[in-house]
Amino acid sequence: MPGLYYEEFEIGQVFDHPIRRTVTETDNVMFTTMTHNPALLHLDEEYCKNETEFGQRIVNSCFTLAVMVGVSVYDTTLGTTVGNLGWDEVRFPAPVFHGDTLHFRTEVADKRESKSRPNNGIVIFAHYAYNQRDELVANCKRTGLMLKRPQA
Repeated sequence: MPGLYYEEFEIGQVFDHPIRRTVTETDNVMFTTMTHNPALLHLDEEYCKNETEFGQRIVNSCFTLAVMVGVSVYDTTLGTTVGNLGWDEVRFPAPVFHGDTLHFRTEVADKRESKSRPNNGIVIFAHYAYNQRDELVANCKRTGLMLKRPQA
């Protein structure tokens, strides 16, 4: 399994994820409609052309958040996480548009032993998403409950 155990994470460790993702109109419309979000910012091109500062539809921020965290899983937590404990400090400093190609970075912000689960530790990941111009478009902190390395 590619995920790392609690002991393998070091504070300050950086993962520049090799997966990049070009966001399509289909991604945005499907995600927006599947999650029942009726915001015109994501669905109505004419409204966005005439009534917003963006001049075009913007990608649903929940999609951006999901891709940002999802891309990180293979390099960090696949098969070694018990579950997410929470997401904090979620920010979207710049919009994502159809056709933007995103790339991602994760840093280990903190870690500690679990006080109630001796076979687990808690790792705080700082996730970052950038567009093709290296502009930060999203970031968050995610707290993961991680497996410790099995004892022999």
